[in-house]
Amino acid sequence: MSIRFNHTIVAARDRHVSATFFTHLFGLPEPTAWGPFVSVRLDEGVFLQFAEPGINDIQMQHYAFLVDDRSFDEIYARILQDGIEHWADPQATLHGRINTNHGGWGVYFRDPTGHGLEILTRPYGSAT
Repeated sequence: MSIRFNHTIVAARDRHVSATFFTHLFGLPEPTAWGPFVSVRLDEGVFLQFAEPGINDIQMQHYAFLVDDRSFDEIYARILQDGIEHWADPQATLHGRINTNHGGWGVYFRDPTGHGLEILTRPYGSAT
């Protein structure tokens, strides 16, 4: 049996707001609700399932997404259009910029709950 990633649960203050933010920004189909989850389908049957854990202090997590060049351009255009604060680095010191690390492009930003999101066009270590 091979091992493939299937889903993860993403803690959210408002599961509908977070899932809709994600589908809008990434240009994906509308999220679907089932039980306590609002799910976003990614490629290869992978799901992000947004849920409200019922606590005020949600620990920030980091989620990185490898996208092609065209998708990067489209997502970054929506980041700019929506006025989403973003950085070229994970420390958030290079405000309003993208990076060219690993022979591609990358950018960091936050979702409505405060999770750190990253889109990149080349995997880490691919520029060697």
